Amino acid sequence: MSLSPLLDMPGVQTPEAATRGYVFNHTMIRVKDLTRSLDFYTRVLGFTPVHRQDFAEAAFTIVYLVLVPDRSVIPEDDAARLQWVLGQPGVLELTHNHGTEHDEAFRYHHGNADPRGFGHLCVSVPNVEEACARFEAMGVTFQKRLTDGRMKHIAFIRDPDDYWIEILQPAAFIA
Repeated sequence: MSLSPLLDMPGVQTPEAATRGYVFNHTMIRVKDLTRSLDFYTRVLGFTPVHRQDFAEAAFTIVYLVLVPDRSVIPEDDAARLQWVLGQPGVLELTHNHGTEHDEAFRYHHGNADPRGFGHLCVSVPNVEEACARFEAMGVTFQKRLTDGRMKHIAFIRDPDDYWIEILQPAAFIA
């Protein structure tokens, strides 16, 4: 399908000049145990934490994470780094409500069971088969392996809060 039919779908409008420069910056997910989640997102998926804010009076912490191939592009100064991260596309914000990590029964709803809501995050990888073999060796929980179902070019893994993360290789969609 060419681009034209997509642009002609009902409801699609031509972006106004006023929206030039807008950036889809971040998605926030709530996490039960910040340490476990940081371990997963940094060790398993390669994210780098670039800003942390603690809100003691409201009993929560947020951490912004990015996927960058070269950490030298991240400003060292905290204020400059915050400004930088808030202008980046594809940022992940982890929000931790203090105390949830100590409640064995506490769970966040991942959105893929009733009532349905949030679906998943997605990380593109250079080689989906190699990435999945690495995840398997690391003991990462899979929701869907490459061999499952009809869509053999994507996999889904789960983070410590059971959020689904789609793993795909962009070139696999073209081949």
